[in-house]
Amino acid sequence: MCGIAGIVHEDQEVRVSEERLRAMCGAIRHRGPDDDGFFVRGGVGLGMRRLSIIDVAGGHQPIFNEDRSCAIVYNGEIYNHRAVRSELEKRGHRYATKSDTETILHAYEEYGVDCVKHLRGMFAIAIWDGPRRRLFLARDRFGKKPLYYAHVGGRLVFGSELKAILALPDVARRVNPQAVADYVAWGYVPDPLSIYEGIAKLPPAHWLTFEAGRVHTERYWDVSYAPTSPRRPEEFYIERTLEILDEAVRIRLMSEVPLGAFLSGGTDSSIVVGLMSRHSTERVKTFSIGFEEPEYNELPYARKVAEHFGTEHHEEIVRPDAERDVLALVHQFDEPFADSSMLPTYYVSRAARKHVTVALSGDGGDELFAGYLRYLDGASVRAASRFPVTLRNTVLGSIARALPAGTRGIDRLRDLLGTSDDFYVRQMTRGLAHAERDVFTNEFLRQLEYRDPAHVAAPFLRAAREWDALSRRQYLDMHAYLPGDILTKVDRASMMVSLECRAPILDHELAEFAATIPVDLRIQGMTTKYLLKKVAERLMPAELVHRPKMGFAMPVAYWLKREWAVRSEDLLLGKSALERGVFRDVFLRRVLDEHRSGKRDNSSMIWSLMVLDLWWREAGI
Repeated sequence: MCGIAGIVHEDQEVRVSEERLRAMCGAIRHRGPDDDGFFVRGGVGLGMRRLSIIDVAGGHQPIFNEDRSCAIVYNGEIYNHRAVRSELEKRGHRYATKSDTETILHAYEEYGVDCVKHLRGMFAIAIWDGPRRRLFLARDRFGKKPLYYAHVGGRLVFGSELKAILALPDVARRVNPQAVADYVAWGYVPDPLSIYEGIAKLPPAHWLTFEAGRVHTERYWDVSYAPTSPRRPEEFYIERTLEILDEAVRIRLMSEVPLGAFLSGGTDSSIVVGLMSRHSTERVKTFSIGFEEPEYNELPYARKVAEHFGTEHHEEIVRPDAERDVLALVHQFDEPFADSSMLPTYYVSRAARKHVTVALSGDGGDELFAGYLRYLDGASVRAASRFPVTLRNTVLGSIARALPAGTRGIDRLRDLLGTSDDFYVRQMTRGLAHAERDVFTNEFLRQLEYRDPAHVAAPFLRAAREWDALSRRQYLDMHAYLPGDILTKVDRASMMVSLECRAPILDHELAEFAATIPVDLRIQGMTTKYLLKKVAERLMPAELVHRPKMGFAMPVAYWLKREWAVRSEDLLLGKSALERGVFRDVFLRRVLDEHRSGKRDNSSMIWSLMVLDLWWREAGI
């Protein structure tokens, strides 16, 4: 696991400053404290920070091909690299190391940009192709590993985190208003935007080439929920899911350093631990955290699973120093990020890092196997869907538009408007879709290309329009929420303590199969993640599988009424916040007043706005 960075000038006669390249890598030292490496040749510079996991002795980067005309730095793990290597050696490629890094480079020589289609794993790749004078960047299928880039000042610069690019003194820090608006709605900045104008994220499952001064990007993989036939018996889907999952876990045990697993006691992490126990010659090390508030404490569930699988279990009760830890995470994430579960993710990563360098997680189960309760429509929405959309919009839409913002029941009324997709987008944007005029000042709105935050979801919902409603929602989550929220959170929080995190459920072969599972086996009645729970029952007693879903959250609402009561008002309504001219002060006051009076739980929105202001202060903007 590593952090990577680089500079490539359009004019190859302009030499890269090694000092600046080292500064870029120094900004992301936490991603790889064990080693560094640099390649500077004329107008090209590649750099990396290394966390040594595989071929600890021989895997120093950059790595070169046989004639040293091509060089690679990369962040990630390729779990099928031995099989790919074997094929490449048959084709005449000669290896100097045992590392997966070298396999990627030889695969690029053999297959060109299609090399990524042969890789099974997580990665952010940078290859300088000397003969073609081409920079090749690529990101893994789900976006587990981050990659930012900017085409600025006659060069392309890139890095694993924004702070690597911002280490260059001539890169401007101009806040992107569209990114701010999207963040307020979604809780993160969706790709390809970053919070800064001119700096982009390479989306998951995309590669990029920079050649002759031109940037070109393409998607190389996607998943399809198109119905398959014939339908197989339930048993077939259970067995095949278990088979692929078992292999996905097994190949992710590849490591030359201590390895363990996060264990919440939920279905996903319990399955991963159970399958690890099948293949480990030693007791699996598991890590759990809990909180003093009972409604946020999953330790009893995790403890039962650990006992069942006989793991070497480590658990901690966390007493958060909310302000200190939130400020540290705001710095780490570089962009505003509103998912409060970044805190427990950081805490469990910190606890695990005391014992291991690699940890497996259960991330991805909800997206691939339909585990979120939001996939279930409420009774009122189901009833309203029996009437034509045009009729509902005509009759109810006029009422909704006439009611003042904050009117009791207006959110539920808005939920009855539009299509099933419209309803889901409103859920994901916390009701801000189509309500932007109530939130932002007119001056700020004039700076936006897209006023409605639904624009983030639109391309994915269009691509999925022929599929059923559940598949459309899963497809959207896989392309937006999963990389933008879940995987960003896990990467930044784990890398903050130099811990590599692997997610075997997010194996692309498993995702391709999961998309073929019939809808009624993904959700059956009111039971979400139905089929994956059946898989879990093959590994552990049913009473460990069927328990209330808690999620991995923090007591934010509790904090806002106590420790953060005064602080929240300062962050939302302080002089600096109002002078930025982004939000209507009537909106900010209403959000706070409703929450304090108990009229509405606005803790999620208040938290998002607090983090945004903390980010602005951290960035010095």
